[in-house]
Amino acid sequence: MRLHLGAVAATLLSVATAAVAQNYHIADQWKIGGQGGWDYLLSDDAAHRLYITHNSRVEVVDTTTGKPIGAITGLKSTHGVALNTDGKTGYISDGAGNAIVVFNREDLSVLATVPAGTNPDGIAFEPVTKTVWAFNGRSKNASVLDTTSNTIIATIPLPGKPEFPQADGRGSVFVNIEDKNEIVKLDAASHSIVATWPLQGCESPSGMAIDRGGHRLFSVCDGGKMAIIDSESGKLLGLAAIGDSPDAAGFDPKHGLAFSSNGDGTLTIVNAAKPGFPVLQTVKTAKGARTMAFDASTGRVYLVTAQFGPAPAATAAMPHPRPSVLPDSFAVIAVDRK
Repeated sequence: MRLHLGAVAATLLSVATAAVAQNYHIADQWKIGGQGGWDYLLSDDAAHRLYITHNSRVEVVDTTTGKPIGAITGLKSTHGVALNTDGKTGYISDGAGNAIVVFNREDLSVLATVPAGTNPDGIAFEPVTKTVWAFNGRSKNASVLDTTSNTIIATIPLPGKPEFPQADGRGSVFVNIEDKNEIVKLDAASHSIVATWPLQGCESPSGMAIDRGGHRLFSVCDGGKMAIIDSESGKLLGLAAIGDSPDAAGFDPKHGLAFSSNGDGTLTIVNAAKPGFPVLQTVKTAKGARTMAFDASTGRVYLVTAQFGPAPAATAAMPHPRPSVLPDSFAVIAVDRK
């Protein structure tokens, strides 16, 4: 009997993936404190740092100890963080400030505040052109920052409200369009849209992860679905079952796993190496832990949440208000393998 080496390798990866995935658990919790809400977080794997957007500041935590390193302060309403490959500079989308904030990663000082569009949310560094892309939720466009001059060199109209972006490292940037159930592919060199792909079966896509080696995107959606998309053709490869109220995703290339952090208090782990994208484990986290960062150097997943009080009364402007965040209850949850 002759064995196909590719099939054997795929089988072994699937078995190894299943064994790894079933062992995820909450390994640690680190209290951050402070007040207000939060949005995205980002792991700087090489520096063992976690950047967390938290109300009007960005918290910086040492992931080897769980201790705070410091914070970038004086902002208005932070959403996302992107890091330059120079190892020296970082960028923050300050939503209420309508700006991209440039900071020094060594001492966490603010270097520049650059006006962008209205309510910049998701943000990404594109390494081929050395540009930063801020996606503006209210003005429905993207602001492109040249990192040499710290100036906006392009503003690109989008077909709807953008959410989380990813750069593929080869000159393309992808972003979910939440109100149109689409993914837009942009060319970083020409500052133009090159493709718009519908996300069938995926309502209100928010967080997105990328498999750069396998050319796949993982978009988490309302209705308990993760859409897996071929990043070259736009073809829908499948839909995986996840928890409710997701807002971020991650991908582990070593083990072929995709993650969805869900506001219902779960972390869904999907076998992205197996046809059908089965769920391998659902880890109970904490209510509100809807955003996450994956650390490829350790395989850890970091989530954040807080304790909640009652929601304010509904208004015409805010018919579904979020519950209040109890002061000093904000914390990081670290999920690891046994």
